[in-house]
Amino acid sequence: MTRHQPEPEPQRHPEPATSRPPGTPAGAGEVPEGAAVEAEGIGVKGPRGWAFRDVGFAAAPGSVVALTGASGTGRTCLLLALTGRMKLTGGEARIGGLRLRKQAAAVRRTAALAHVPGVDDLEPSLTVGEHLRERVLLRQRYGVAPLAALKAALRPPRQRRADAHRVHDEALAAAGLDLAALPKGPRTAVRDLERLERLRLCVALALIGRPRLLAVDDVDLKLSAPLREEAWALLASVAAAGTTVLAVCGEPPAKLPGDVPLVVVGTDRATGARTAEDAPAEPAGKTDETETEKEAADALADTGRA
Repeated sequence: MTRHQPEPEPQRHPEPATSRPPGTPAGAGEVPEGAAVEAEGIGVKGPRGWAFRDVGFAAAPGSVVALTGASGTGRTCLLLALTGRMKLTGGEARIGGLRLRKQAAAVRRTAALAHVPGVDDLEPSLTVGEHLRERVLLRQRYGVAPLAALKAALRPPRQRRADAHRVHDEALAAAGLDLAALPKGPRTAVRDLERLERLRLCVALALIGRPRLLAVDDVDLKLSAPLREEAWALLASVAAAGTTVLAVCGEPPAKLPGDVPLVVVGTDRATGARTAEDAPAEPAGKTDETETEKEAADALADTGRA
């Protein structure tokens, strides 16, 4: 008597880990869990030498990692490498359990960039509302899994618009950007935004994709002391909501609001992580914006995008 062997079940790809309040339907207000970040001796080397090297640290999900150092020490390069946008030359890192060298594409799908000069620049002539609508449309088209995109396309137009508004409003609230407080509301052009408002807009645009890892460049560039506190409070609130944050800065804070975990990483090409207490201080505003843009552009040209 011949017995039929059971057919193997089709392989399923795991969905990104998410958390939501008990009783909330799937897909309604889900927030991705933050990604743990672990780096061991990582470095990036181009034709003109090392951008950074021998960096190692560990950060739990929901932490803020301050990447600090003098201008030209590879802070932006490290930021891009940890989000899968730049190939590692040495060492290895794990982002949310994903091996950066082998799974860079998967890392890029879970990480979002914000406020990185020369990489994700805002269009000065466009309005705040136009930037937000464009990002929501891009997320609907490319930022969700194929099955989820198909389900969304089958929903009634009114429900699709409501979903888009919800994602839009959640991102604005998380970034602390009040459109009504802007000079012309959502019709305010990017060129008319203050520096902190521009930072908030960049963070809101990044959060529309609901990343597990948020990478922010030049957090404290040309900000006064009170505005620096507001900027760090913003990133601390994002981390407290579950998203791990990487932040390039000239001077890290001694402590974050709400006791959000803070990891300080020096980018002096030789050292790894330090505590917030013994991190080197650099006067705010010392970093030149043109140098930062050149640093990112040169590094991408030297090593290539991952």
